[in-house]
Amino acid sequence: MQDEYRTVAHEGVHEIEINRSRFLCALAPAATEQEAQDFVARIRKEHPTASHNCFAYVIGADAAVQKASDDGEPGGTAGVPMLQMLMRRDMRYVAAVVTRYYGGVKLGAGGLIRAYGGAVGEALDTLGTVTRRRFRLATVTVDHQRAGKLQNDLRSAGREVRDVRYGEAVTIEIGLPDADVDAFRGWLADATAGSAGFELGGEAYGDA
Repeated sequence: MQDEYRTVAHEGVHEIEINRSRFLCALAPAATEQEAQDFVARIRKEHPTASHNCFAYVIGADAAVQKASDDGEPGGTAGVPMLQMLMRRDMRYVAAVVTRYYGGVKLGAGGLIRAYGGAVGEALDTLGTVTRRRFRLATVTVDHQRAGKLQNDLRSAGREVRDVRYGEAVTIEIGLPDADVDAFRGWLADATAGSAGFELGGEAYGDA
């Protein structure tokens, strides 16, 4: 598994103009290929009179799914440079649609490649990206007396508390980088006088 990847912080649109052609790059996070396809379809519906709605998306932390479309532009001049820009920036779980309104001046193959790739690059810079880092899920079980203080201690130590459940005991779910697991066990034993339970779970990605 990848240790980390980048994705877009939120959906948004950035516009550039080149030789009177308008290029609108819409970006959105997409957890699945279906979400990416739905986003592409929605943007196409919003711009029915556009000359082209070209797209690229990358799904999976390891970029397992990569798709691109030139949507009528000369082969390899739109979708591929968009996809290359996403890959060059280590973007994952992201969909990009560049809508072009033709302005009457032909750009040529090189101009199109620069325009489509550049629209995605500028949109990423303008809208902003977030880094997601791989971590282990872990469950801490502690008695009610110690739970409040332990939660405060976890937060002040910069640990991400993902979930808290109250039953006979209090179960706190946290995320830990792999490298921190052993040190955390020791810290937890000290903080709770050895009374807390600790169980490692699966892996997930979270904000770095």
